Amino acid sequence: MLDTLTDRLSRVIKTVRGQARLTDANIKDALREVRIALLEADVALPIVKEFIEDVKVKAEGQEVLGSLTPGQALIGIVKDELTTLMGSHNAELSFASQPPAIILMVGLQGAGKTTTCGKLALKLSQEKKRVLMVSCDVRRPAAQAQLSVIAKQVGVDAYPPQVDKSAIDLATAALESAKKSFYDVLLVDTAGRLSIDQEMMNEIKLLSDTLNPVETLFVVDAMQGQDAVNVARTFADTLALTGVILTKMDGDSRGGAALSVKKVTGQPIKFIGTGEKMTGLEPFFPERIATRILGMGDILSLVDDVKRTVDDKETAKLARKLKSGKSFDLEDFKSQMQQMQNMGGMEAILEKLPSKFSQAAQGASLDEKVALRTIGIIDSMTVVERRRPEVLKASRKRRIAKGAGVTVQEVNKLLKQFEQMQKMMKLMGKAGGLKRMLSGMKGAMGG
Repeated sequence: MLDTLTDRLSRVIKTVRGQARLTDANIKDALREVRIALLEADVALPIVKEFIEDVKVKAEGQEVLGSLTPGQALIGIVKDELTTLMGSHNAELSFASQPPAIILMVGLQGAGKTTTCGKLALKLSQEKKRVLMVSCDVRRPAAQAQLSVIAKQVGVDAYPPQVDKSAIDLATAALESAKKSFYDVLLVDTAGRLSIDQEMMNEIKLLSDTLNPVETLFVVDAMQGQDAVNVARTFADTLALTGVILTKMDGDSRGGAALSVKKVTGQPIKFIGTGEKMTGLEPFFPERIATRILGMGDILSLVDDVKRTVDDKETAKLARKLKSGKSFDLEDFKSQMQQMQNMGGMEAILEKLPSKFSQAAQGASLDEKVALRTIGIIDSMTVVERRRPEVLKASRKRRIAKGAGVTVQEVNKLLKQFEQMQKMMKLMGKAGGLKRMLSGMKGAMGG
């Protein structure tokens, strides 16, 4: 996420290191780098100009106090301004006092609008909301059927596909159904186009006027760069937007839309979408993203991930086991791998760690297929083999390899990685435990 920007900004402090004050000269050099970094990340030029001017005004003549270096002081100012640019604080969804709360999802075709509907529906259902989804896209073949499939996948209801009905008729019928069946939320997916189309905009405006949604969320592809800004401006001019969802934030090292779209629409970024899994929707916290951009990591979001996905009972069980002196076995190894996968895999974890720690695990194989293959090999073992890996001799390894559809060499590689994880578990409580933990994760993921 925003790797280009992070790499550039991490060099900025070197231009002012060792200075006693932030002066016109060293600020000018540093801000030149910041400007280039923002432009390379596809942040809109007018926004870059305004941002640089704001940082310059706050930085000029500021004393460097205590243990801060000028570089650290400047980065602190940049972080604060990035946070302000992206919205200052997390903006939660609003819900109607009289259910159902209507959430209208708008955006261009290809932005991931329908998938995002599913992700949001899953998130709301986990918050104990009864959700009904409806597709008002009557032009794209199988759009309604696609939403029904996604609804089933995430465990919520979808209004049945209707042939020969207009978008407005579908929406009003779905709303009546939601009221009669006491749903908390009606999530409305709208038609999109590959580019701005007046007919589409008229239809969405009519839907908005008819439904009077409590939330109108603009879904935009972070990889669109400058185009995202132009599209955002058109939607903001036509509709009373209440928030933005940025999709594919993990798919581009630039992602300047994150720094532009709030300013352009005047509405907060409420969520960011990452990956194809339905769990890949995170609340947007501007300060956390700002620290991530500056290489400081996002430990708070990582803690949230752990709370949401890690099985407390399994973790406590493992802790008791290790405390009693029993060995960490292959069943434990598999459980840890699965919990890491639930958090988005090794790549998602490293992305939220400060750069100095993530670099400690550089070179790890981040391919999700590696983790899935590892779990498949362990599944091909007997209970005795998982609990007593020392019994795994040549004949057993050949049987396991055949059962998992891999080579004996891959089984041996897994066992070597398992031994590294075993050693890591013993080091967790000692000094430098975090760094050793990362090294162990690296081995576990196939590095």
